[in-house]
Amino acid sequence: MSAMTSTRRPGWWYPFIFVGVFLVVLAINLIMAYSAVHTFSGLQTEDAYEKGLEFNKILAQRRAQAELGWKVEAVLLPHDAANTERHDADLTVSYADRAGHPVAGLTVTARMVRPARSGHDLSVSLVEREPGKYVALVPLPLPGQWDMTVRADRGDVRYKLEQRVLVP
Repeated sequence: MSAMTSTRRPGWWYPFIFVGVFLVVLAINLIMAYSAVHTFSGLQTEDAYEKGLEFNKILAQRRAQAELGWKVEAVLLPHDAANTERHDADLTVSYADRAGHPVAGLTVTARMVRPARSGHDLSVSLVEREPGKYVALVPLPLPGQWDMTVRADRGDVRYKLEQRVLVP
């Protein structure tokens, strides 16, 4: 009699491949779930229901703003490019009417909101340097993307400009 030799059947290791692939997928899913839960900034629309109810009012305001025919230009430039620790910026907003004449006597404010992280929002008032041109120094705490909302009021006339800006 010959000694019994143990030979494995071909493909005995295939089940281990399937188990290994599923373990890798499970590990990646767990990492992604952990990352999603622990890096969520909590930003969401505040008072979403009330804002939804006022949607028609917002559309009417936008139509009234479009009927004004104003040409508005907002420029945000670094205040001191040599200073890399601070991210102050000079904001200049110009208003001109339909005929191209400067719109003077406005009360202008700008609100800066960080879209990816809460807690850094700020508002500044702009000063009229010359007719139709309003300026302010904006002390931004961080570089990156900001959502800028500039509001101008004069009596019953309101104009709102929303723009995403990049601060170096």
